Amino acid sequence: MMRTLIRVAAIGFFLTLAGPVHADTHTIARCGQGFLEDVDGYRVLHVKGTPYEMGFQQGALLKEDIKELVHFLFDVKAKELKIKVAGKEVQPNARAIIAGIAASQKKFVPARFFEELKGVADGAGMSIEDITVANFIPEMFHCSGFALSGSATKDGTLYHGRVLDYGCDWRLQEHAVLTIAEPDGKIPFVNVTYAGFIGSVTGMNAKQVSIGEMGGAGLGHWAGVPMSFLVRMALEEADDLDEAVSIFRDNPRTCEYYYVVADGKTGKGVGMEACWDRFNLVQMGESHARLPHGVKDAVLLSAGDRYEELARRVKAGHGTFDATSARELMSRPVAMKSNLHSVLFETKSSRLWVANASKDGQPAASQPYHAFRLSELLTHKAGDSATTLPASSSGTR
Repeated sequence: MMRTLIRVAAIGFFLTLAGPVHADTHTIARCGQGFLEDVDGYRVLHVKGTPYEMGFQQGALLKEDIKELVHFLFDVKAKELKIKVAGKEVQPNARAIIAGIAASQKKFVPARFFEELKGVADGAGMSIEDITVANFIPEMFHCSGFALSGSATKDGTLYHGRVLDYGCDWRLQEHAVLTIAEPDGKIPFVNVTYAGFIGSVTGMNAKQVSIGEMGGAGLGHWAGVPMSFLVRMALEEADDLDEAVSIFRDNPRTCEYYYVVADGKTGKGVGMEACWDRFNLVQMGESHARLPHGVKDAVLLSAGDRYEELARRVKAGHGTFDATSARELMSRPVAMKSNLHSVLFETKSSRLWVANASKDGQPAASQPYHAFRLSELLTHKAGDSATTLPASSSGTR
């Protein structure tokens, strides 16, 4: 897989957006405390309750999407994978390989996540094995990101940009969904994700903490909490930047991953190297051996020429960024052709802007952004006239 040099720095910028966050909303279906709605043409999934209940709600409300996506991933796309063994090209059994990784990691993963996966499987009428294996796929693939504030922005407001480069040919964008999760006893959060997935690679919680992930090397080092579940843990447990960092620092980790974490309450962001064997932070404005361009009040993650271009853009626009120019930081070639989604968080206000790759494989950087506000989405209620699906009877296995 990719052995890219991930470069880290930090940034902040000002964003204003006139007019309402969204205008047209209607409920598609409801299940227990959960419901699926359409917000200006973007599907928003609301899940609430115990882990099993939240999983069941997702499984029931996104059943057809989940079935179609899992089928494509393992019965179509996986058959294109080839590896060399003893000089010969062979087709690996992707299901079996990932299932083995998932089994080895189970002891590191909080039990509540397996309860939620069981709920997804039951709600969708699928096997727990297929749902579990699909959710561990991110461990097999190893993007760009930044946080901006202080002098780097027009008025000092913190902004966090996240570019996900995974591969548009996996057709995940056809099953994109914005999940608003309200887990019992934990922090509500928004997850920019895909049908059937409970982990996170891009999200923000109601305590104004946002997180984006970038992958590197280190394949084979799986004795820890899977990356997407670490992000999920931070979203639902961290009240501030320090608590988010401690979750990554204090838990066993896998492979080689890098993150940008931002906190709207303090206007601070940090670049984080959280690999299986090492943990390092790069504060805003700091330089590093792998960071030739320290930029005041900024932290940037990318690789190679894309990092150079991102740093050039930030330096050129330092102190002047608005909503349009901030999103332009994530345009090509900072975003790759495989740009699956791009997200801009205005973490303090809980606003976010999301763009997905098109169904014909055009990168997210070329697509329009959808605007949301987490605090507002958390107030949404399911329409009484919406189709009601059977809910789980007990909320447990």
